[in-house]
Amino acid sequence: MYGINGGNEKMSKKAVVLLMCLIMCLLAGCGKQTDRLSIDKGDETVTSSAAKEEVKNPLTGLEDISADKIKDRPVAIMVNNISTAQPVQTGLTKADIVYETEVEGGITRLMAVFQDVTAAEKIGSIRSARYPYVDLAMGHNAIYIHCGQDNTYCAPHLKDIDDIDLMSKNYGVRIKNGLASEHTLYAYGEKLWSSIKEDGHKTAASSTESWVKFADSQNPVTFENAANSVSVPFSASYKTVFKYDSAAGVYTRYFGNTVRKDYFTKETENFKNVFVLLTTIRNYPDNKHREVLLDSGDGYYCVNGTYTAIKWSKGAASNGFKFTAADGSELTVNPGNSWVCIANSSTSAPTFE
Repeated sequence: MYGINGGNEKMSKKAVVLLMCLIMCLLAGCGKQTDRLSIDKGDETVTSSAAKEEVKNPLTGLEDISADKIKDRPVAIMVNNISTAQPVQTGLTKADIVYETEVEGGITRLMAVFQDVTAAEKIGSIRSARYPYVDLAMGHNAIYIHCGQDNTYCAPHLKDIDDIDLMSKNYGVRIKNGLASEHTLYAYGEKLWSSIKEDGHKTAASSTESWVKFADSQNPVTFENAANSVSVPFSASYKTVFKYDSAAGVYTRYFGNTVRKDYFTKETENFKNVFVLLTTIRNYPDNKHREVLLDSGDGYYCVNGTYTAIKWSKGAASNGFKFTAADGSELTVNPGNSWVCIANSSTSAPTFE
């Protein structure tokens, strides 16, 4: 009997040891999974590590942004585009969308829109607000950054948007660039965003929907009409030109015949998509500032060295743009950043080659 009992005791000890080893292995396995804690979302199971993965940027359709950043409101920044200041522009290559239209005196100004403004080290130089850009920023529910404004027409409209005037806020910095002081104001992306949050601005996005219908990256759209060069004359002295780089699959921006590069990084300004929207642009009663109508009109969409005719509409200031093909079907846009020219239908005749 002793031998049998001793054998059972030895077997029990072995069982206990094996059980303890099994428990330790299971605990070790659980420890490895703590950084991938499962979160039940209906029929989907998402891990916490997925929150750190890049997701589709609603302004570009590219998987180039973190999941937390698509929950933030975009930031729209007024950028100086007078010819003498174009060589000192920076941050445009990091913008998701750039809008260009007339202001006064035959010149244009730019508004760069960022889903994640921290992606740009510096943006500028920054100039004053104008009425149509407030509407454009409102269409993205963006926080609007400027330095001063047209006091006659734009100033009253600023009450309709969450704006930040760098003339009264210490969010920007003057950087010497060889030009007059009014052309030297820049903002650092990281500092700008942290200042926005610290000041208590509402930063949560009201929607994460894409601003256009993006094509599947595996099935890009291309059109029949050639657009290896796109020229948009805003006035007698201001002509924006885009030349297609077939190797890179993007359009490089020129001012006339001069290629535009980032002042600090020296990168050429390249954009995947180019829109030309035609509308009525006329003087306000002061016969100086320009009124840009943003109701609806005809236009063109250029991508991959080709173009097609389109229709566009916006309407209310808070509305975003809607683009359709000539036949009225929803326009499909290739993923990538976009430059949007809004030009005078009666004086600007864009050309494509």
